[in-house]
Amino acid sequence: MNSVKQSQPQQAPIIVMPMLAGLAYALIWLAAGALLLSLLLHLTDMKESELGTYAMIVHGCSSLAGGFTCGKRSYRRGWYNGALLGVLYGIIVIIVSFLAVNASISFHSILMLGVVLLAGTLGGMVGVNMSR
Repeated sequence: MNSVKQSQPQQAPIIVMPMLAGLAYALIWLAAGALLLSLLLHLTDMKESELGTYAMIVHGCSSLAGGFTCGKRSYRRGWYNGALLGVLYGIIVIIVSFLAVNASISFHSILMLGVVLLAGTLGGMVGVNMSR
């Protein structure tokens, strides 16, 4: 008796695990960037007024790294997954800043959302193309 293997339909990759991995990488990069900024602030003559610009760069790099990881692990739709990760990362940062410092939504937070959205999208596109 011949056994015929029936092919299973290809399932779409589950988005939760790549998103969690990307978010974890983004938060690790955020912690490293915050540590680096605090060391630069302590050890150099950098002024606290310059901190906002550097914090925006750290958020962009964190979202780029998270989007790259998310795109690489999802294998397709890197721009979509990276953008989703960027928005999720931005919302988490805004919620934490609201809860920690009682900061309200301002132009700076909207600008940060735009930066992390674009950086996450770019990271996702590069990540999905590096996985091939």
